[in-house]
Amino acid sequence: MAVKLPPIHPGEILLEEFLKPLGISQTRLALDLRVPAQRVNDLVRGRRAVSVDTAMRLAAYFGTTPEVWLNLQTRFDLEKAEDENLAERIKEEVRPRAVNG
Repeated sequence: MAVKLPPIHPGEILLEEFLKPLGISQTRLALDLRVPAQRVNDLVRGRRAVSVDTAMRLAAYFGTTPEVWLNLQTRFDLEKAEDENLAERIKEEVRPRAVNG
């Protein structure tokens, strides 16, 4: 059986695929985005989700789209929910709407 890796947080992608290769510090990014340094640090450490505001700022800074950052966050959230068996719990709790014939 293959070992399932934990989901990758968007902050890890920000750090490993953008900041490190480009030689940009978290502090520099925060200053350029005009956000608190704590926001960037929390994102990189996986303690904060990518908000619409942050996605738009990252997109403007790196020349991507906000959707790139929001899709990374959505994928992370869904994979985390799968790992926590949220779908199974919801199936047990939710009564589907009755379909009238």
